[in-house]
Amino acid sequence: MDEIIIRQEKEKDFNQIQEVVRLAFLQMEESDHTEHKLVERLHQSDTFIPELSLVAETADKKIAGYILLSEAKVVSGSLSHTVLAVAPLAVLPAFQGKGIGGMLIRAAHSKASELGYGAAVLLGHPEYYPKFGYQKASLFGIQFPFDAPDPCCMAIALKEHGLDGVQGMVSYPDAFYQ
Repeated sequence: MDEIIIRQEKEKDFNQIQEVVRLAFLQMEESDHTEHKLVERLHQSDTFIPELSLVAETADKKIAGYILLSEAKVVSGSLSHTVLAVAPLAVLPAFQGKGIGGMLIRAAHSKASELGYGAAVLLGHPEYYPKFGYQKASLFGIQFPFDAPDPCCMAIALKEHGLDGVQGMVSYPDAFYQ
């Protein structure tokens, strides 16, 4: 496989990112096939963190993968904890199974930790994400506002004690519901 560089997205990458996301989810039964529109809405929201919008670029400058982490909350009564929501992680079908998704996840986790974030949540495949340290969110007392199987609702501490005291319902930004 060509050398892959993980870097922060640039403005000129946006159309290519949308196409990567669209194609990555095109054949997925669980998808509503609007993930590329979610990316656009998140880019325009106040929860968008440019440093956590990363691309995997090939040696010939093709974007093969993308990950976005944006701010969300975990709310219980009057307590609210800021976490990151991983959505989406996308790799072009021709590049899937080559470790690019893992490279993106590790780079995003590292950058998020540098920025001071303690935890991330996601809705995803229970066979894939545990390889990177994700566990069922219910183990931490975290629930999701979707009708999704418990093993698909996951959380990870991005730094030591990052999930301590974090429990309640995940509250996603409005961009997730439009």
